[in-house]
Amino acid sequence: MSRLKQSIQLFKMSLKKMLFKSASNCKQIKGKFIANQPLVLRGLGKISFGDKVSFGIVNSPRFLSSYAFIESRLSSANVTIGNNVSISNDFSIESEYSVTIQDNVVIGFNCNISDSNFHDLNPNKRDQSDPNPKAVLIKNNTFIGNNVSVLKGVTLGNNVIVGANSVVTKSFPDNVIIAGNPAKIINTVN
Repeated sequence: MSRLKQSIQLFKMSLKKMLFKSASNCKQIKGKFIANQPLVLRGLGKISFGDKVSFGIVNSPRFLSSYAFIESRLSSANVTIGNNVSISNDFSIESEYSVTIQDNVVIGFNCNISDSNFHDLNPNKRDQSDPNPKAVLIKNNTFIGNNVSVLKGVTLGNNVIVGANSVVTKSFPDNVIIAGNPAKIINTVN
């Protein structure tokens, strides 16, 4: 790619970042992060970042066509991302309770983490919020592959590897490799 084309792409990305930043409304943000692609921070709750947290990978799919989205929806909700966390493109967290990502975590592109169903599962109350959100905890040194969904109530132990295209519906202990829909243990980490 020529330097001119590269400069134009970087300029377009800068404009896109400013546009998406204007969509952010969260007032309780602690810490700093590196946004290689646009990041929208929304909600009434708290969002905290440790050191060396980065969003977006330039040489990865969906860099120019996506953004990251974090919503700490309710005033009581908390999203915490630890130190040395690298998150690829097209990532989202939606929280009504608590989502914690500890240190040295790597997350692939097109991943979603949520701690709620966001709607009551009772058909007569479907227009109401989930009455029972449950915390999500991603522990240290976890590697989450591309296209993964992590659902409410899940704890992933230290050093867990989550295979691409997995849907994680339950918790897993340290040092395992999981994959599938729903995810299950397929091996251990040596």
